[in-house]
Amino acid sequence: MTAPLSHYFIYTGHNSYLTGNQLSSDCSDVPIIKALKRGVRVVELDLWPNSTKDDVDVLHGRSGINFLPLDLRGKMHTFLALVSRTLTAPVELIKCLKSIKEHAFSASEYPVVITLEDHLTPKLQAKVAQMVTQTFGKMLFRPESECLKEFPAPEDLKYKILISTKPPKEYLEAQTNKDKEKEKDSDDDVWGKEPTELTAEQEDEKTDSDASDNNQDDEDSDAFEPEVDSSRAPGYKSLIAIPGGKITGRLKEALKVEPDKVRRVSLSEQALEKATVSYGTDLVRFTQKNFLRIYPKGTRFNSSNYKPQIGWMHGAQMIAFNMQGYGRSLWLMQGMFRANGGCGYVKKPDFLMNVDANNERAKLPVKKRLRVKVYMGDGWHLDFKHTHFDTYSPPDFYTKVGIAGVPDDEIMKKTKIKEDNWTPVWDEEFTFPLIVPELALLRVEVHEYDMSEKDDFVGQTCLPVSELKQGIREVPLFDRKGEKLNSTRRLIRFDFV
Repeated sequence: MTAPLSHYFIYTGHNSYLTGNQLSSDCSDVPIIKALKRGVRVVELDLWPNSTKDDVDVLHGRSGINFLPLDLRGKMHTFLALVSRTLTAPVELIKCLKSIKEHAFSASEYPVVITLEDHLTPKLQAKVAQMVTQTFGKMLFRPESECLKEFPAPEDLKYKILISTKPPKEYLEAQTNKDKEKEKDSDDDVWGKEPTELTAEQEDEKTDSDASDNNQDDEDSDAFEPEVDSSRAPGYKSLIAIPGGKITGRLKEALKVEPDKVRRVSLSEQALEKATVSYGTDLVRFTQKNFLRIYPKGTRFNSSNYKPQIGWMHGAQMIAFNMQGYGRSLWLMQGMFRANGGCGYVKKPDFLMNVDANNERAKLPVKKRLRVKVYMGDGWHLDFKHTHFDTYSPPDFYTKVGIAGVPDDEIMKKTKIKEDNWTPVWDEEFTFPLIVPELALLRVEVHEYDMSEKDDFVGQTCLPVSELKQGIREVPLFDRKGEKLNSTRRLIRFDFV
């Protein structure tokens, strides 16, 4: 834990204050507390003026406008702003800050980063600075200079709170103008070639507007933001440990590594996939020193998530996930951060820290083979009612075992169905060749076969291959929400051959 902060994958939340979906669920400090107790190290707060404009609320302030056609956005700005401000009930910022202070280090002693999406006036920015300073006191990490040349190590930031947001608008304007001047001489395509294939999870993205790919996260957008007086927000600016910023021009320019400054850039999940086609090596090199944050597409109104491996393969430290959403993607995220003692920080593989890193993994040979022998399972009769799966007979369990990782490593296999047995014995063996074992996760799912309807989900776990210990192991299972089942366990043997 002694390398710079940018050398680690970090357990990152998205819209951390929402209790459910992105449109109408309540805003609360409760999901923030739950996330911190699970080991999440990056919490996101959206800051807006309250109804009387004299205090700061946390709420999801803009739902859906970036996904309208361009010609409709201007006409709908006012309407959607009003609607979106009433769909999610706000929570006071001070309440969130106090809860973060109380629970930040309940699961891990390593630093917590608060990313702020700021829609405030300079006066309210000053109030936020005062709140943050008074709430966290000595826990707050204040950078010694305006621009850090390198991030400190997690070991040096134990029990510290870091603020990450873009500087107040006036500090970016001069640099933005310089960027525009540089771009005039180049007519390169912003994103390069389109991906030739879509994964199953991306099929629903085919109708997304191209403009949505060019829009950055809300925190990197200027819509709804007030004009800023440069003399009114110096205290707020001094709190920023990890400066963020929007991409105003070509991505290749935004990914240039500056020798005397470190920063954070945010990309949507769609923008990342397009960027990897032409700028894969640039992404890796950028993340060796700077932060790259990936966030879910805005059409994930139900708080679903996306495939995290694409970001990890390219060195992205902050894969921002909706922790209040459930499903296989979140299971993978939970599995990754079971590594390193569950502290919320996982060291990036050496190949991603190589100065000359080239992210073409397809040409590499098999580096390791994992052999998995599934012996048996037990404990379901204690965690489920006897009629939970079948009313008149014991369940028919089978196991799915596979790898999540780089594309060439991904595979899923299945055992035979064991009929009418609460304590099934499969005694089946599977071998998985791994090109990039450093990013591989072992997936284990148990289902109950149903002849007439959809098979029932029974339990799951995801484990980092890099931390598997050889030999016969008792492996716990978790439910859909990632909660550990009380009694259910699996007996599995692991070998590297």
